[in-house]
Amino acid sequence: MAFVGDDPGRRGRRRVSKASADQWADFADLVFAISREIKFSAYVNPEAVSLTPSEGTVMRYLHRHPGTTPSRVAHASGLQRTNLSTVLRSLEGKGLVERRSSAADGREVEIYPTAQGTSNYALVRKLWSECVYAATGDTADLDSTVALLRKVEAGLVQLRQGGEQAPM
Repeated sequence: MAFVGDDPGRRGRRRVSKASADQWADFADLVFAISREIKFSAYVNPEAVSLTPSEGTVMRYLHRHPGTTPSRVAHASGLQRTNLSTVLRSLEGKGLVERRSSAADGREVEIYPTAQGTSNYALVRKLWSECVYAATGDTADLDSTVALLRKVEAGLVQLRQGGEQAPM
């Protein structure tokens, strides 16, 4: 038997059979390989602004949560605040995000995608879609596959955050 989880002492740890552990390892390996192939395909378009993995993570979060604080972005993305500051400066330099003073508290900063950041995100998602569809040409299992991937993502984030509450 193998353990699933990031720490053998954590609550919520489950025993899985070797076959099942091998299947999950294959799943993770494929996710990495597919992600790499999609990245190669999407950024061949000269209009698409290429992003590092950390920049992409921050942009995805900001598109779901525009106007959020740097503390929340750091917590959600798993980046240290100092690393997030570097990523935000880079994204600002590329014209993809902007910092604004909070309307509620002028001392607090909120982060928003710019119009260019929004159009780049839409373009890259379109390119991803075209690339993946061209590779498969099939949508038969797409809903269940996306549901499984969302479940995996949510579970992995929960394990990483260890039940911590997001900073206010």
